[in-house]
Amino acid sequence: MMAGEKNPASCYLDERIFRLCCRLFLQHSETIQDGWSWEQIKGTDEGFMKKTVLIPVKSSVLHKQHVCFMQAENMDLLTDDIQVNVEDETAGVQAVCEIHAVLRYEYHVLYSCSYHIPVLYFRASTLDGNPLSLEEVWSNVHPNYRQRLQQGPWDTLTQQEHPLLGQAFFMLHPCRTEEFMKPALDLAQAENKKLNYIVTWLSVVGPVVGLDVPLSYCTEVSAPD
Repeated sequence: MMAGEKNPASCYLDERIFRLCCRLFLQHSETIQDGWSWEQIKGTDEGFMKKTVLIPVKSSVLHKQHVCFMQAENMDLLTDDIQVNVEDETAGVQAVCEIHAVLRYEYHVLYSCSYHIPVLYFRASTLDGNPLSLEEVWSNVHPNYRQRLQQGPWDTLTQQEHPLLGQAFFMLHPCRTEEFMKPALDLAQAENKKLNYIVTWLSVVGPVVGLDVPLSYCTEVSAPD
């Protein structure tokens, strides 16, 4: 390495920095009421960030048995984001069922001691609790992201056991994280800027599986000291 040249930015982080990044992330989430929380595993030092989101999808992407799971008692769970044009008001819930289904996605951000980076786990179900199959989850991934997942730079979208809960979850495998994090971290270092790793990382991986990260995280959440 030439004299005066900076060390390349590491795309890995230790668990202490992970927790500091999460703390700053959660502080902003509370400020803008974005729904993130920290879940501590009882009796341990382990924990993870968690958020639950309701996502509208075309009912045709779900298997036939899931199409009209929305009942009248679920209607108060719909967010203002879900807009459905119903010409005949008397059609009510039936018309909504024909046009949209609403899925519940639960996202977990964990620290991987094996890879020394964060990992995004999630599970998805209908509002009445029926879990989605891997095929149905794939069908809800935007076609552009689906192509990347299948061909790179991503590895794949898989179903694995949640390392802290011991339950079946989907996950984006972290082995290719370096390919999109290193350029971002190198650029920040070259410009003498500090990035919050969790914000940068989640802004990339979240939208792949329906999780949006508001722009204010990028502008308001600082990096840990």
